[in-house]
Formats: sequence, C-alpha cells, structure tokens
Amino acid sequence: MFSRHMSEIVDTLKAGYNNASSLNPQDITLDRIDEVLVALRRVIRATDLHSKHLAKTTGLTAPQILLLQTIRDKGQVTIGEIAQQMSLSQATVTSIMDRLEKRQLIFRERSKTDKRKVHAYLTDDAYEMLKDAPMPLQDQFARQFSDLQEWEQTMIISALQRVASMMDADHIDASPFLDVGKIDRQSTQWDKPEAYSNHNGNQSK
Repeated sequence: MFSRHMSEIVDTLKAGYNNASSLNPQDITLDRIDEVLVALRRVIRATDLHSKHLAKTTGLTAPQILLLQTIRDKGQVTIGEIAQQMSLSQATVTSIMDRLEKRQLIFRERSKTDKRKVHAYLTDDAYEMLKDAPMPLQDQFARQFSDLQEWEQTMIISALQRVASMMDADHIDASPFLDVGKIDRQSTQWDKPEAYSNHNGNQSK
C-alpha cells in the first residue's frame, strides 16, 4: 500500500515537472516578473494606505509620529540626538519639529546648563495622541523582521538592494522610513491646529 502511494506521488511530481518543462521559458520569466511587480506594488500600496490612515486618524505623517515617539522614549533630548536616532539631518528634524510645534505637540527650551543646546519636550496633547495613534507600518515590519533568522534577514536585504539597483535607484537619497513623499512635508490639510480641531469637531457632530 505504501509503495503504491509513493508511486502515485512520484508519477504526479513527474507529470508536474513535464508540464512545467513544456512551457515556454519566456512565459515562465514573464510570470515571475509579474510576481515581483505584484509584490512591489503591494508594498507601495500598503505604505500609501497606512500613510493615509495615519493622516486621517491623527493628522500626522509617519516621520512625525516616530519623532514624537523618539522624544517620549528618550525624555530630555536635543535636536542633534533626535537626528542621530532617526538617521536624519538636523535640518530635516528641525523642519518636522516646526510643524509639530505649530500643532502644539512639542515645545523647545534651551538647556539651563549649556545654552548651546536646545531640548525638545512633548506637550500633554502629544502624549494623549500617541496613546491612540496607530502603530507606524515600519514598527510592525521591524518587529517581524527581528524575529527572522539571520540568514533570512541577509537574504531579504540582499534581494531588496538588488531590486533597488535594477530600478536604477542606487543614487536616490533615502531615509529609513516606510513612508511616501518628502520626510518633512506638511502632514495633511490639517497641518494647522485650528483646522484639525475643526475637523474633529465636525466628525463628532
């Protein structure tokens, strides 16, 4: 009985192999290209949809959320330390912080011991917003990526770097954020605090 089942399995595998062998190699290549493009499209769409979800629920971008989280987690922190933690230039961090300060989510103060340093702090509104804010997409990715074996991580990095090279994207300056658009862009049309407040008020009616 066991031998008969094994024979059937082998015959099935042979039939599948013969069918695959009869296909045009060009057709197989096109199918694989389609699979790659679909996977890339899904990544782009997931990033775009999550960015829109963040904007709809908080009025913020993913980099703005991550900057707030950095200040919350590190406590008293300078702009330079934030820039280093987030792998961004100080100019970009300053631009993001200007928008967050306009939203009254952060405030900055000069150090009492070293006037050359400026520390950033969260407001109470920022703490409340972070409690309800969706998890940034890259946080979800980072957690799952960390659970992979080292060889799997290396394989993914190598494959993605090769894809970037094949798309002639090696020269493009990019920050480590799963987000679309400029890192320091306006969050949404609700970039002004009063506009966001009015929007929330209209939603609650």
